[in-house]
Amino acid sequence: MSMIMAVSFTRYGRLYYLDPGEHSPKVGDKVLVPTDAGPEVAECVWAPQWTSEEIGDLPVCAGIAGEEHLTRDESNRRRRAEARSVSKRLIKRHTLPMKVVGVDYLDADNVYTVYFSAPHRVDFRALVRDLARNLRARVELRQIGPRDEARLQGGIGPCGRDLCCATFLKDFEPVSVRMAKDQNLPVNPMRIAGACGRLMCCLKYEHPLYMEANRTMPRVGSKVDTPEGPGTVVGRNVPSDSVTVRLDEGGRRCACPSASVCSPRKQHDAMYGTAPETASGG
Repeated sequence: MSMIMAVSFTRYGRLYYLDPGEHSPKVGDKVLVPTDAGPEVAECVWAPQWTSEEIGDLPVCAGIAGEEHLTRDESNRRRRAEARSVSKRLIKRHTLPMKVVGVDYLDADNVYTVYFSAPHRVDFRALVRDLARNLRARVELRQIGPRDEARLQGGIGPCGRDLCCATFLKDFEPVSVRMAKDQNLPVNPMRIAGACGRLMCCLKYEHPLYMEANRTMPRVGSKVDTPEGPGTVVGRNVPSDSVTVRLDEGGRRCACPSASVCSPRKQHDAMYGTAPETASGG
């Protein structure tokens, strides 16, 4: 067993997991998180707790943030807000098709990184010179894609919850339209696209369950026996592991657990193979 805690650099932002080490912060406490640029202030959103899984290579919490750390963090927040405002003003002045998504600032090196989205490649060399002169610091501009834009900006998904990419997802895994088809979802961009305009990451969550169900559950149109009599499968509900059967007698429909539905012998043997014959005693 090992101890684990979670922190966030912004309210309701992406979660980062730490080894609490010798510290015992409470939810809401400001703690120090080791980064490449030195310790940064974050808020504890999960107090340290034991987990049965062995999780290695987690960064170790650097302690509770002191007054000097909080002052530095607030100063950096003001600088990032100023850089965002200046960037928007200068982008408008240069009439560039860019949208500022986020700003990072490293006070140790006095370097701003401005993340932006644009419909195509943009020549921003003149903009960088103006930004550096106005901010009196070195400035780097980085163009990002729609998924990274959604991760940085955050938002609410169709499910009513905070975006997965902005809270807990670490990497963007490939998602295909085939996953939507396997789950009997309408192949309609308005229904299966996320806030970024790309296919929803959550299409991948239940896909293995549907693939297993397609292999084991009776297929639509197959003849089956149920506790209420023989019938034909007309629908399947994978999350509840049940099938809808239209009974031969009367045409009534009933919902039955998959475990209680038996396929005819030939159909069963075609899917699972024939059972080995047992030797009869003489």
